[in-house]
Amino acid sequence: MNTMSRRLRRMLWPLTLVLLTTTALAAEPAAAPNPSTSSESAPPAAAGGADANGTRSLDEQIQTLKKDVVDLNKDLFVLEEELLFPANTQVAVFVSMDVGDFFALDSISLKIDNRDVSNFLYTPRDVTALLEGGVQRLYVGNLKSGEHELVAIFNGKGPHDRDYRRAANVRFEKGVGAKYLELKITDHQRAQQPEFEIKDWE
Repeated sequence: MNTMSRRLRRMLWPLTLVLLTTTALAAEPAAAPNPSTSSESAPPAAAGGADANGTRSLDEQIQTLKKDVVDLNKDLFVLEEELLFPANTQVAVFVSMDVGDFFALDSISLKIDNRDVSNFLYTPRDVTALLEGGVQRLYVGNLKSGEHELVAIFNGKGPHDRDYRRAANVRFEKGVGAKYLELKITDHQRAQQPEFEIKDWE
């Protein structure tokens, strides 16, 4: 995490702490009545009356505070993303997978301009999510404008359960706006082999 990100978290953490503390205090049970106090001094509570309403009101306050904490964390994440990866320098790489009959994905390694930027190991749950139509954001970073090269190395099990390692590469132009690239894993039915393609989202 860079200096700007740490500074942002230090600025916003006190507000998050206040919300969490308030939630904890609100959740504490009310103090037990003093046994030395005469029962005659307190009017009897009607069934389903003030105590029940007070409990419901307290529960509603707690839920509202919890929601405020969640919303604050979401806003913090979005703001941090915008600060760390502004649109004029941002590059993001996504992964999608179709069918998967001829390839079982184990890992993907990424290089940009011959520099390692990402290595991701996939669990069976990750692969299932991709096969069900999910799209994974594998990498997000910053690049200056100009020409760059992306190399993706795919590792897994190919046809006949043999170790399979293939690479795909693409040269792309980074302009003023954000750049999005997609790694697509598909099956070539006629060749009975997996295909790996890098798509540039113009």
